[in-house]
Amino acid sequence: MVSGVEPMEYTNPILAGFYPDPSICRVGDDYYLVNSTFAYYPGIPVFHSRDLVNWKLIGYVIDRNGVESRYDSLGVSRGIFAPAIRYHDGIFYVTCTFVDAGGNFVCTAKNPAGPWSKPVWLPQVSGIDPSLFFDDNGRAYLLYNSVAPDGKPLYQGHRTIRMRGFDINTLRVLDDETILVNGGTDIKEKPVWIEGPHVFKVDGLYYLICAQGGTAENHSEVVFRSNSIDGPFVPYADNPILTQRDLNPERKNPITCTGHTDFVETQVGNWWAVFLGCQPYPPYEKDYFNTGRETFLAPVSWKDDWPTIVPHGQTVAYRYPYPLPSAEERGELRYSGNFGYTDDFSEKKLDLNWEFLRAPHEKWYSLSEKPGWLAMRLRQETCSGKMNPSFLGRRQQHAESSATMAMKFSPAAESEKAGLLVFQN
Repeated sequence: MVSGVEPMEYTNPILAGFYPDPSICRVGDDYYLVNSTFAYYPGIPVFHSRDLVNWKLIGYVIDRNGVESRYDSLGVSRGIFAPAIRYHDGIFYVTCTFVDAGGNFVCTAKNPAGPWSKPVWLPQVSGIDPSLFFDDNGRAYLLYNSVAPDGKPLYQGHRTIRMRGFDINTLRVLDDETILVNGGTDIKEKPVWIEGPHVFKVDGLYYLICAQGGTAENHSEVVFRSNSIDGPFVPYADNPILTQRDLNPERKNPITCTGHTDFVETQVGNWWAVFLGCQPYPPYEKDYFNTGRETFLAPVSWKDDWPTIVPHGQTVAYRYPYPLPSAEERGELRYSGNFGYTDDFSEKKLDLNWEFLRAPHEKWYSLSEKPGWLAMRLRQETCSGKMNPSFLGRRQQHAESSATMAMKFSPAAESEKAGLLVFQN
């Protein structure tokens, strides 16, 4: 008996390591994805792919565009929260929240690799997780997570999803504000932390997807539907459409904390979801992990005009069939599976994968002082402080890994230190 050829499969997560809160859009045959970066700089990485699996980092939205001082004194888990990327009529838009440093903003670019505009601040938008929706009648809307009605929560975690019209010419929100969701799927059950809204229009119906339950083990994704962008939005009777909270916490090799999803339709008409998840190490039930919240990819199925990512009681798979024929040489995956990297600092610029802790105000490093080496100046700021230290880091992307480096250091005092640092907030 001869079996057929097995379809090629990809491995989750598609972006290993600290790549939370993914948002995605498609332009023709090209896909673009962004993530949160909190207090790390440059902020909001922009990835490009032609098959949803092989990704290349092409630039950053927040990179020398006038907000460096806003990083000063930020807690390491504050700063850039939940960007959303959208494309309309030749322009890319990224909306985001700069927590503790200015609030909500929008940046634009004609080329997603940059340069991106300076942030246009949206002070009328109180809340987080802004996301744009462009309707087919030419109107644009901004959705976001905000406080309970009248600022009077009925319980802890009571939030709303709100919407305002958006002027794409002035990049300003309009005065009309509508509450689309109050509390969550059923306010009588006191759902918590409804957030991360995105709207899609499919066959004349408006779908609103949101995260619910908080970002830890109870995280989930839920969906609502309406005949009108103004609502009312009715929750799906079989919500959530993604969660792992109903599974055995002691199962081996779990994927946990799944949620904060975005959808994309491929050029062949299939729908896929990107979302965050975590990979704990034993004991699994403690949900300890050191690779951060990572980006996963899974197919979206439709039944009775409702989408589902993972049916109740099923696990997010580590492997799924490839979503599209690869439009490029697959080669070695840069961000998924078993991979490694080496940097000999032989280029004129730092590799895009290196991140600072907060934004530097002076150039305390050099690639030209000694070719083939990264020269770093000793400074008083430390990684445990709240300013920019002499630190360059890359994400830990595997639970088990090794790292080595060659270094030269001649301290002038006992208090001077340099070396390889493993840093986690």
